[in-house]
This record gives sequence, structure tokens and C-alpha cells, in this order.
Amino acid sequence: MDTKELEKLPKKDGEIEKGNASIIIELIEYEHNAVVSKSILKKATGSIDALSFAEGEGLNEKISPFDTYVQIIDGSAIIEIDGKASTLKTGDGILIPANKPSHIKPNGSFKLILTVIKNGHE
Repeated sequence: MDTKELEKLPKKDGEIEKGNASIIIELIEYEHNAVVSKSILKKATGSIDALSFAEGEGLNEKISPFDTYVQIIDGSAIIEIDGKASTLKTGDGILIPANKPSHIKPNGSFKLILTVIKNGHE
């Protein structure tokens, strides 16, 4: 990777450089038998995180008090919301409504962007 490419990667504090384009899939790498998370942006009104999942890895079922948008940026995953499963592939996204149980299941290795929206009244 040359220095021009390095300039596009997140700063050490985890946030990407504001006002500069970045290659989204390169924000995070796969690690063997692991789920890796990198914070892109954290605000009182929400957050954006990049996650990579090694083959066989996923996230346990949880219920968030906030709407969450999931977009697959590499590979494929099964997103289950309130008992209904959807298979998403690169480029696909889905909105997980607040207060609904959700589960991210593996379908091989994959990367995603997770955007949590808080409205400030919760």
C-alpha cells in the first residue's frame, strides 16, 4: 500500500478524516476466528462502525433501543429481525427497527457498516 492510500485510512483515534474520500472496504481487515470492530464516528446522536467477521462468526441476538442500519460491504450475511431472516450480499442494506430482536448470522466471512441512529429523546 502506498502513502496516498494510507492517507485515506482512519486516524489512530478511529475516525476517518472529515472531508476526504475513503475506500470503505479497506477501513477494516479480517482476522482469523474473530469479529473486528472499528469506530468510524461517535456522536451523542448516533454512531457508525465498521465490522469484519471471520467465517463462522456473527453477533448474538440483541434488542437495541435505537434504529440501526446495516449495510454489507463485503461478502454475505443473514440478518434476522423479529424472527424473519433476510440474506444480504455486498451492497445490500437493511434497517433494524428499535426494540426488535435482531441477530447477525454468518454466511461465510463478511464486512458491514453499522449505523445507529439516536433521536436525543431516548
